[in-house]
Amino acid sequence: MERILNRETVKYLGKKVKVCGWVQTIRSHGKIIFIDLRDRSGILQLVFTPKDEVLYKEVQKIRPEWVIGVEGAIQKRPAGMINPKIETGNVELHPLDIEVFSQAKTLPFPVDTSGYEINEEARLKYRYLDLRRERMRRNLEIRQKVIQFMREYLIKEGFIEVETPILTKSTPEGARDFLVPSRLQPGKFYALPQSPQQYKQLLMVAGLEKYFQIARCLRDEDPRADRQAEHTQLDIEMSFVSQEDVLNLTEGLYSNLVKKLFPEKRILKIPFPRITYKEAMEKYKTEKPDLRQNKNNPDELAFCFITDFPMFEWHEKENRWGAMHHPFTKPQVKEDKSSFPPSSRRRDSVIEDIKEIKKNPEKILAHQYDFVLNGVEIGGGSIRTTDLDILTAVFEVLGHKKEKVKKQFSNYFEAFSFGVPPHGGIAPGIDRFLAILTNEPNIREVIAFPKTGDNRDLMMDVPAEVTEEQLKELHIKITKPKKK
Repeated sequence: MERILNRETVKYLGKKVKVCGWVQTIRSHGKIIFIDLRDRSGILQLVFTPKDEVLYKEVQKIRPEWVIGVEGAIQKRPAGMINPKIETGNVELHPLDIEVFSQAKTLPFPVDTSGYEINEEARLKYRYLDLRRERMRRNLEIRQKVIQFMREYLIKEGFIEVETPILTKSTPEGARDFLVPSRLQPGKFYALPQSPQQYKQLLMVAGLEKYFQIARCLRDEDPRADRQAEHTQLDIEMSFVSQEDVLNLTEGLYSNLVKKLFPEKRILKIPFPRITYKEAMEKYKTEKPDLRQNKNNPDELAFCFITDFPMFEWHEKENRWGAMHHPFTKPQVKEDKSSFPPSSRRRDSVIEDIKEIKKNPEKILAHQYDFVLNGVEIGGGSIRTTDLDILTAVFEVLGHKKEKVKKQFSNYFEAFSFGVPPHGGIAPGIDRFLAILTNEPNIREVIAFPKTGDNRDLMMDVPAEVTEEQLKELHIKITKPKKK
């Protein structure tokens, strides 16, 4: 007999079916034994009576979280036994046969609660058990629906989804790279991508014009409460667009997504407010303002865009300039306030722009924008620099020598020399957005297998040591720090 899901049993009243799942609870009422069987669709009540002596004796051995299969007849529950809180609350299964697929030890914590009351390290260590709880399963289902909506919406808008490499080149883009040693080229390394930044720009050079990807991004950053070493973002890039085009696309995607998948939520204002960085800092004292009227109302969503960021920020400890967003962001220079269509500027005006960038970096604004929801930055983007002389000047302000920049980004410089369209994009983070929409306290609640705040995977016990043989093959030697 073919197995059906628990929630489908309501269509089989009076018929024989087969269901499979985990034993969630076992209850005895007199001589009657009730088992709540859990599968991915929900709960179904099984009812065992002494009438079938062999089966009744066998079921008394079963314990919580055992995995079983049951065949039996679906019957209507007695009037006093109806449970309106579950989909199968009107029916129950009276078993005729039972099969034990596997037994289970006593779990380290219950999985029939919300899980908030359990120590998080225990939950992360036994994440495969933690994911058995209804809330966690629901979060992953919502995640899938959100990503599916994003894909379908962008494809209808003429975008093409392209996967970019995970093994790439280490470049000075902001955060530290995770490095991967090459066995076949000793002494050389790949880097895991902080974002698909260069690849998506090269796709614009390739003429794709509209690209997107559900991208994995990896950054070796210091521990922070609501950040992961690896996260997922919706990566978007478009050619022949202005900043307003990018913001309008983003607004359309997210407002339609909320209306379709979260109808109980209320978007405070459409169009989403556009606020300059200067105005945000003066009025709200933050570049991530929470514009909700009632901050205690979880169903209120206040989206906004923050624009006109400074191009550079001063790093006091390192005594140098850093990029407020990333070096590929197009500076707002006096000769070119619009991003598309580009003004027909002479080369001497570009030279003047470069002088201005180097002379007064603190005064230069950027074609950069952040996407904010309820006081949380959920994305950011920019119009990109396509003039390589200006890009080089930006890197020089950041402390990189011109020759080194041209060498490190040689493929980038060469690609742009073959003709590059004006382009820009945005990369909203999926994890933070989902945490807000599901009213979760942090992004770990919407990620299947997250790491701790200090980037450890307690379930897989990583990072971990590797063998001497592996290190030798990679021409790597571990040096232990000297004792103080």
